[in-house]
Amino acid sequence: MRRISVLLLLLAMGAQPALAGGVKEGPPGTNVEMPYLIAPVSKDGRLLGYAYISSKMVTSSPSAAIDVREKLAYIQDAFVRDMNGQPISESDDPAAVDRDALNDRMVAAARRIVGSNKVVGMVFIAVQYAPLHPGNTTLNQAPPEQAGAAAPPTQNQNKSQTAPPATSNPAPDAIH
Repeated sequence: MRRISVLLLLLAMGAQPALAGGVKEGPPGTNVEMPYLIAPVSKDGRLLGYAYISSKMVTSSPSAAIDVREKLAYIQDAFVRDMNGQPISESDDPAAVDRDALNDRMVAAARRIVGSNKVVGMVFIAVQYAPLHPGNTTLNQAPPEQAGAAAPPTQNQNKSQTAPPATSNPAPDAIH
């Protein structure tokens, strides 16, 4: 029984949100759950995928949390503009999000909107990268028509391309 409780404790500790910049969740009433963000991930001007970000904003007091909630639409707009304007990934690995730099940018944007003394930091609950083309794709392959005789016919090529038979009953006359 003791081993099970230790195992559950370790699993619970591993499921904690990722902290950016050493920021931890604040006392109850000071954490504001932010709407999900979807940020493009690109390298050399080529879109590679998207990062799905779930986060909480830590405020300095419960009244500051209310101010953040009142300005949430403006904060979200600033986040989206910032993430679409500058890359969020690390320079050597586009799939890895630079959480510390992202935290600094998001906190700066929120402080511009609600005031510098009201926002403490961000806590990232989950950051998931989804590639635009997962796995092997057919991006560089020729279509079956151009691949030669070795390409298997598609379902549409197997069916005859004739028009459906005409109906023997003409359409009823319109009533005037």
